[in-house]
Amino acid sequence: MLYVVPTPVGNLDDMTFRAVKVLKEADLILAEDTRTSGVLLKHFEIKNAMQSHHKFNEHKMVESVVNRIKAGETVALISDAGTPGISDPGFLVVRECVRNGIEVQCLPGATAFVPALVASGLPIDRFCFEGFLPQKKGRMTRLKALAEEKRSMVIYESPHRLVKTLTQLAEYFGEERQGTVSREISKMYEETVRGTLSELIAHFTETPPRGEIVMIVSGTGD
Repeated sequence: MLYVVPTPVGNLDDMTFRAVKVLKEADLILAEDTRTSGVLLKHFEIKNAMQSHHKFNEHKMVESVVNRIKAGETVALISDAGTPGISDPGFLVVRECVRNGIEVQCLPGATAFVPALVASGLPIDRFCFEGFLPQKKGRMTRLKALAEEKRSMVIYESPHRLVKTLTQLAEYFGEERQGTVSREISKMYEETVRGTLSELIAHFTETPPRGEIVMIVSGTGD
């Protein structure tokens, strides 16, 4: 079986009992970065074999992982933080396991966008997840299409590109569109800033952001 195991996006207390149990019992743990995950495993006294599985090698590794599971091993997949496959490696190995009739179970657990979405104060009965917007090719086309989106939108961004992206959103969506910026979710300096896009631009121009960032932007129907 392949287990997809969410890991904390910040506070290690967010790790579930079941996640620890699965990682301790797995024959192999696939980790996005073995150094980062090594800290997590050491904290929970998990000593199982670990192997790198990231965006640069996942195409090459998928077949060997499937073969190991077919041979009777249980494999657990984790990323540096959050749920694998959500803007992180994981999709390819899950797809190949499904194609080969291998059972895949994804444990419930931490993912950055859910707390940001719920705490935004914006309508979340319907929403769309955009993850990271294209950096170059297709970026303007995507922004133009999203300008007509009726649902609230979830967008990931790095701190050094935040103001630029907010400025582009204001250009396509209008400066008065409502949004929130959440950073360092579940960590000591967790913060959510709410306001119009113009207000968010002004705030983060004056106070440069740090840490992982999730933006929620209201749709045209709000």
